[in-house]
Amino acid sequence: NLFWQQTIQLTGNFLASVYIPYVHLGLVGSKALSEESMRPVLDKLRDHLISKNVAADIANKLCDSVAVKLEGKVLGTFDSVARTVKATLTEALVQILSPKRRVDILRDCLHAKQQAKPYVMAFCGVNGVGKSTNLAKICFWLSENKLSVLIAACDTFRAGAVEQLRTHVRRLDAMHPGMVHLYEKGYGKDAAGIAMEAIKYAADANIDVVLIDTAGRMQDNEPLMRALAKLIKVNEPDLVLFVGEALVGNEAVDQLVKFNQALADHSSTSNPHVIDGIVLTKFDTIDDKVGAAISMTYITGQPIVFVGTGQTYTDLKALNANAVVHALMK
Repeated sequence: NLFWQQTIQLTGNFLASVYIPYVHLGLVGSKALSEESMRPVLDKLRDHLISKNVAADIANKLCDSVAVKLEGKVLGTFDSVARTVKATLTEALVQILSPKRRVDILRDCLHAKQQAKPYVMAFCGVNGVGKSTNLAKICFWLSENKLSVLIAACDTFRAGAVEQLRTHVRRLDAMHPGMVHLYEKGYGKDAAGIAMEAIKYAADANIDVVLIDTAGRMQDNEPLMRALAKLIKVNEPDLVLFVGEALVGNEAVDQLVKFNQALADHSSTSNPHVIDGIVLTKFDTIDDKVGAAISMTYITGQPIVFVGTGQTYTDLKALNANAVVHALMK
């Protein structure tokens, strides 16, 4: 009897020695998660996201949504608060970057081709983000997929804009002879009118895709934003892409919001055509500060269609949501 009592006593002591540290580590699922128990972990993760270039208010909203989702959840025996919160945030980030509406440009181009009309894409964004260069990369990608392309030079403001496109078209045509064409009418003309003529020209010449290059404009420049809204309203492109830099983070979010707002405000229709997708440039220069991708998609709900990763025509990739989130959380 004494032997059993001693055995039970020893076993109890052993179990207590194992159990008590787990309680202190927050590893035992004896109580439900509360906002209070999660707050230190959430604050740390929020600061981490901001350090990776996620806009501060978006980082706050993300962490708040995780708190709401997890509040009252009872943890399993070996789950820590930190691990559970981090896993839930990771899941939320992947979901944000996985578009609700998939943009399949090749499929849509082929569909338009079957209907004997060109597929039209318009590119917009502020000055100096690499609009023309990334338009040329997309042109190269389309040519590689056996689609003929007409580039419409509708940046009639910036000196050298048309010449830059001419250079691109010359190089692209050398790689895919007869597949890439340029429609230009010089400077100072109405961009919406040039785009319209280009689309008609492409239809008559059986060209598969029209890429409209527009002038870079600051998001607060009302006359230029009104002109962009007019170009989109008059020509009804199939896809409007916003080109933004991965570098500038929160600034790119501000640009995107204001572009969307301006397109809605100046279109004078009840159902305005706003931005359909995002091209994120200079993605190779930001190391793991990939937060702009999260911010831009979170704000608009629109997918990142491409990321630019270098200076050559092949430096264009689809966004890998899991890789971005991995970089964000490490």
